Amino acid sequence: MSKTTADSAAETPRADSSADDQDLGAAGSQLSTAPVERAMPGSFGGNRAPGPTGWLVWTGREVLGWARWFWRQLTSMRVALMLLFLLSLGAVPGSLIPQTGTDALKVSEFQDAHKTLGPIYQKLGLFHVYGSAWFGAIYVLLFVSLIGCIIPRTWQFVGQLRGRPPGAPKRLNRLPAYATWRTAAAPEQVREVALATLKKRRFRAHVAGDAVAAEKGYLRETGNLLFHLALIVMLIAFAWGQLFKSEGDKLIVEGDGFSNTLTQYDDFKSGNLFSDDDLVPFSFNLKNFVGTYERTGPNRGTPRTYQADITYSLGAYGKAEKHTIKVNEPLEIGDSKVYLVSHGYAPVVTVRDGKGNVVFHQAVPMLPIDSNVTSQGAIKVLDGYKNAQGVAEQLGFAALFVPTYAKGSGTMFSQYPGLDYPVLNVTGYHGDLGVNSGIPQNVYQLDTKNLKQFKTAKDAILKAQLLPGETMKLPNGAGSITFDKQIKEWAGFQVVQQPGTTWALAGALTAIVGLAGSLFIQRRRVWVRARTGDDGVTVVEMAGLGRSESAKLPEELGDLAALVHDRAPTKTDDDPTSDDDPKTPASDADTHDTDSGVEPPVPAEGAEK
Repeated sequence: MSKTTADSAAETPRADSSADDQDLGAAGSQLSTAPVERAMPGSFGGNRAPGPTGWLVWTGREVLGWARWFWRQLTSMRVALMLLFLLSLGAVPGSLIPQTGTDALKVSEFQDAHKTLGPIYQKLGLFHVYGSAWFGAIYVLLFVSLIGCIIPRTWQFVGQLRGRPPGAPKRLNRLPAYATWRTAAAPEQVREVALATLKKRRFRAHVAGDAVAAEKGYLRETGNLLFHLALIVMLIAFAWGQLFKSEGDKLIVEGDGFSNTLTQYDDFKSGNLFSDDDLVPFSFNLKNFVGTYERTGPNRGTPRTYQADITYSLGAYGKAEKHTIKVNEPLEIGDSKVYLVSHGYAPVVTVRDGKGNVVFHQAVPMLPIDSNVTSQGAIKVLDGYKNAQGVAEQLGFAALFVPTYAKGSGTMFSQYPGLDYPVLNVTGYHGDLGVNSGIPQNVYQLDTKNLKQFKTAKDAILKAQLLPGETMKLPNGAGSITFDKQIKEWAGFQVVQQPGTTWALAGALTAIVGLAGSLFIQRRRVWVRARTGDDGVTVVEMAGLGRSESAKLPEELGDLAALVHDRAPTKTDDDPTSDDDPKTPASDADTHDTDSGVEPPVPAEGAEK
């Protein structure tokens, strides 16, 4: 097989290089759809004609040129990546600084604790990052940049798909990968063989003049466009989810129920465009909560089972269905998801007045304060109680509950989260609980400002540690409080309704696929030229050109050359112009890359560098 070496290519006179490069530019153009900037800022107006008319025309051209330049900069990949980085950077304060949409109480506490930073953060919008003007500006600019990048590139790419690979340049030996040999087969036969071979390798190929032009790797640009399109889908899904989302928390004691209305929630927050009509109409009852824990070993007390058995129905007249909600296994009803997020105990307490009348009898939820479910709460008797003198009062008891009390320790800290040895510690108050003042207060804490403590005959604070079934008597015939033997459990649920999550997931997966395609698929072109030489023998030339330098391109060209060579082998007759070895295998078809000493081709105007 005859060979064309790097040295012979280098010895080609430079006088023809300009024309050859220009000819190569037509073959090497449009390997990507990236836009090309042809003008520099300040040169848009060109030469200005004299007079006011010339000035107006020049100014119009200059303004239009600047507008186009700014648009091209905004829709460039570089600026899109910068905006994406700024968007990620802007989201950092939203994770580190309390947000009014998430926890307004923490924002107020932060401002009280930081008198200097608080006003600065407020002016910068750091307490409501995702609703701030600067975050919205970055978001919109990124959105516009991606759309402005996708539309022209898609249109250009469609045009490339509808067209054909460009014809071969005049000098194929100037390309990064090159092979040549002489054969006895006719040029038409070689081109026919090359066309069939390239199509079999899934190249888009056609005969152009004395050569076969082929192209492959369109999925690279498809992946690039898919990546950008997926980012737009993710941005839309994120914005849609933030505007129409809702999230509410509800604590439910065993036996109680919940209806999905705003008045039923303990805490509720939503997006700016969310309305009450967007709530999914459903209800459910908590029948039973099951929690089990490790008994022994280093993981003693670690939860093994957390599940809530409920019955739910969709709509006002829906059929009741049973379901079990577990951690990370929510109940999905329409667009809403009901998550199990917390758990605790609700000891049943009975309060009687001095005449023995029951004025309070219900389960009182206690909030855990440690991993062993040591819990605190408040028992509030708001109505129906009168003291020994017949004067209406309100009662309050500060309560501390431990499911497993350590005997002899003297401390009210639970040793195990299970109900092994439950104890309820209560301290009694009487007077005005302040619930009628119109000021919101924590249902799990007592406001003792207008309360008096019950005291014993020895003027000591009245408090007691009660076991299930025990009663603490209030002094002076004021009544009693009983810790009933029944101890219920409660579960905390979070009802989340956030549209757009499916689209966001689909966009993320598509972005990964598109990015992988744009990184690992190479766009390349191959030409096979066959023409009769001066001595009447057919000279075959094969060359390849890729969008970027890759070691795989010469390897692929060598494989293709071997396949064509099998059907159009090297001429082995006595030929003074050929010094080929008849036994040279087809895989020895000469290829070279840009490291071989051949000057790399100059891309044409419009080819992405």
